[in-house]
Amino acid sequence: MSTDTTRTHLDPARKHDFVFLFDVRDGNPNGDPDAGGMPRTDPETGQGLVTDVAIKRKIRNTVSLIAHDQAGYDIYVEAGTSLNSQHERAYEALNLDADKKKRRVSEPQAQQWMCAHFFDVRMFGAVMTTGKKTAGRVQGPLQLTFSRSLDPVLPQLHGITRVTQTREEDVEKGESTELGTKHTIPYGLFRGHGHFSAPLAQRTGVTGKDLEVFWRAMTLMFEHDRASTRGEMALRGLYVFSHDDAFGRAPAHELLERIEVASLDQGAVRSFDGYKVQVSDENLPEGVTLTRIVG
Repeated sequence: MSTDTTRTHLDPARKHDFVFLFDVRDGNPNGDPDAGGMPRTDPETGQGLVTDVAIKRKIRNTVSLIAHDQAGYDIYVEAGTSLNSQHERAYEALNLDADKKKRRVSEPQAQQWMCAHFFDVRMFGAVMTTGKKTAGRVQGPLQLTFSRSLDPVLPQLHGITRVTQTREEDVEKGESTELGTKHTIPYGLFRGHGHFSAPLAQRTGVTGKDLEVFWRAMTLMFEHDRASTRGEMALRGLYVFSHDDAFGRAPAHELLERIEVASLDQGAVRSFDGYKVQVSDENLPEGVTLTRIVG
């Protein structure tokens, strides 16, 4: 067997490529604001889509739960907090001068401070060029793709009612209910890919602990993101291909293609049991190991 039984997936000096699978039942995994909140779909194939931004949001939220009391695990892109105020923290902590003439000296120091204190800057990167106190641009070592459903999904619109009114004048008129809508898909199994660059990780200061926190956040990101609109969502697979050097020993697409998912049903699939996941972990390229975190 060539499946990894060590902890190579926690080594920031290695290149990592990974596949993750998740499903949703009777929920909306990622509403499209340009389409009234309907589930995102590929108009040509009917396949469901979930953006990388949506997955990163869940990871950020989970990291803030599991590492909130640990130094270096603040979240830069946080609801209710302006980005400029985050930059200001760096300038205040380092007593930097925000004068335009001195910004060339101050900005690199502020950037290093941001990488050291914010998990998502260190891992995902950030554009921190707004406001008077800027911290430059950071190219993050960990990037995710859009996730795409294996089969077409069927977006549905459900009418719902509420027995209370929003406005007092509607109550006075004798109105007893308000109407609303809810978007769902009956079922969808989604597949996404991720890539971790060791050379970029060295620049931002990613550690083995950061990777450990990231993988744990991936496994928990649906467990603490429950909402009636999202239905039932679960991580069904997380497969990490780790190379024994920083630049990789094989093309990422060749490794990711070793994770094959096929439908077992002729009709509409309504559960994970309707799919078969085949992992080809024999005869991996030299210097590549596979860690099955989930699945």
